[in-house]
Amino acid sequence: MHKDILKVVLIGDGGVGKTSLRNQYIHKRFTNAYKATIGADFITKEVETDDGKKVTIQIWDTAGQERFQSLGIAYYRGADACVLVYDVNNFLSFQHLERWREDFLKQSSLPAEEAKIFPFIMIGNKIDIDDRVVSRRQARAWAEVHSSEKMQIPCFETSAKNGDNVEKAFAQIAKMVKVPQMELDMNENHSFSLTSDTRPVKKSFCC
Repeated sequence: MHKDILKVVLIGDGGVGKTSLRNQYIHKRFTNAYKATIGADFITKEVETDDGKKVTIQIWDTAGQERFQSLGIAYYRGADACVLVYDVNNFLSFQHLERWREDFLKQSSLPAEEAKIFPFIMIGNKIDIDDRVVSRRQARAWAEVHSSEKMQIPCFETSAKNGDNVEKAFAQIAKMVKVPQMELDMNENHSFSLTSDTRPVKKSFCC
């Protein structure tokens, strides 16, 4: 059976809330119990785009621990979009976005010209905690520096705990890329990689 699929990869330091963001978006639930992701896995969700088209978003949750970063090539290749996640209360997690982005581009083997138009989305998570050290202005400045003329990096601030802006951030993904057609086993949870040759063509914006 053929369906329209977007492969989306969540990357960022351990503990920034990647798994919690995905669980909030997919299942509308949150837990305070922290369990580090080992390797990577993905869950799918069917959404409807603005033009009424049904799209399956395949959301990959990856490990943030350094010892797992060498596995990136197995999970990054074939991605249609990448979500860079940091904790607004942890400045190091924000600083490390540079490294995460560079590592993704290197391990996904994108040609230089395609890398310039690849869709990245930036999420500052945990805004429900009143201990902010990364300002919205800093986040927008980072996004602007790393955007290209043809592809801007949208920046969102979210609370995986309360659900604030989570739906909005993930909805932006479907607007940014051209949807590939792939064959998909219709089971909801998967642990293997699918690939696509589709490349983004639509300009986005930084909010």
